[in-house]
Amino acid sequence: MTFEELPLAGAYRIGLSPHSDERGFFARTVCEDTLSQHGLVGRFQQSSVSFNLWRGTVRGMHYALAPHAETKLVRCTMGAIHDVIIDLRRSSPTYLQAVGVALSAENRAALYIPVGFAHGFQTLRDETEVLYMIDRAYVAEAARGLRWDDPAVNVVWPEPMTVIAKRDLSFPAWTGTDAVA
Repeated sequence: MTFEELPLAGAYRIGLSPHSDERGFFARTVCEDTLSQHGLVGRFQQSSVSFNLWRGTVRGMHYALAPHAETKLVRCTMGAIHDVIIDLRRSSPTYLQAVGVALSAENRAALYIPVGFAHGFQTLRDETEVLYMIDRAYVAEAARGLRWDDPAVNVVWPEPMTVIAKRDLSFPAWTGTDAVA
């Protein structure tokens, strides 16, 4: 596994270190020991998948309140996404800054998202599937979100938005009152 630290402290783009032969390749995608050696959460309690029919679909921006805030490892297993994280840690020097990362079935990269970040993505192809690994059980009462087009953050999405859930459209602009980390 390779680790590329992103401009938001604690977030990483994780690549594969494939072992190739005439059959193709084999690569480790998650290793608790390797992640722990980098100071990262390495144990995940849940795994979920998101299948998206249409290019331009936006999901997000989602986060959970403390003490249920989540660490996630996200990988695109079919298609391609523009994955976005926003630093919601008030004490962070990168508070309210966003970073977008290209994840696709071809690049096989993953995005490590620590506690204290909002997360969302936009599909870049029809029929795109995203795999989430989450370090704790989902608690519906702690689930929150902020607007995908919040002017305080100003995320630049690469495509026109074609589909978004009513719930995601109902999220308020960020007020900074939620305790996420």
